[in-house]
Amino acid sequence: MKAKALSAEDRSKLEELIGHHFADKQRLDRALTHASTGSAKVSNYERLEFLGDRVLGLCVAELLFQSFPAAAEGELSVRLNQLVSAESCAQVADELELHRYIRTGADVKKLTGKRMLNVRADVVESLIAALYLDGGLEAARQFILRNWTERATRADGARRDAKTELQEWAHANFAVTPSYRVEDRSGPDHDPRFTVTVEVKGVAPETGVDRSKRAAEQVAATKMLEREGVWQKNSAEG
Repeated sequence: MKAKALSAEDRSKLEELIGHHFADKQRLDRALTHASTGSAKVSNYERLEFLGDRVLGLCVAELLFQSFPAAAEGELSVRLNQLVSAESCAQVADELELHRYIRTGADVKKLTGKRMLNVRADVVESLIAALYLDGGLEAARQFILRNWTERATRADGARRDAKTELQEWAHANFAVTPSYRVEDRSGPDHDPRFTVTVEVKGVAPETGVDRSKRAAEQVAATKMLEREGVWQKNSAEG
């Protein structure tokens, strides 16, 4: 089954949304066309995705380099990896509601979860490549700045897995490995609550509560990292 082509009206709306009017309209169509359409007239976005990934990485690296002049290479790398991840690209796709314009076959339209997330992320990268080819690096850069600057400068932008971060911090500062202990499990089976304590010899313990043992461990590790000044407390948490 072939997907319906973008109408002139939809193409115009999309150009307004992304802030660029394409000289070559086929580039925009190609950036939104999944291989499942089986379209012979318009090739799909796979090659564009390859290029867009590199353009995104360059522009985000430049953004981070300028925004965090005192940050070490390690912090910049952590931030970069998060910002160019499939999850971040899919978030941009959702914010722009690109799903309204993606051309896919019926089989792909039924996909959910991780596989559909990858489709949304791929389309963002292919769109960046189309912008780069049609308007040069500056056109791609402006799109990326509009959609990545706020998320790039968040206080928690350099965060990674809290347990991993805490383990590295504990090894470096105390030569010990954090230990986790389940203190309590309460609530019904469909909505449990786990209380977990994390201990690092040399500092006071912390406790986390969440719906699974692993999630509660992450909460406890996060609280210790924030208390010890390793991480800045996320203002959104109060």
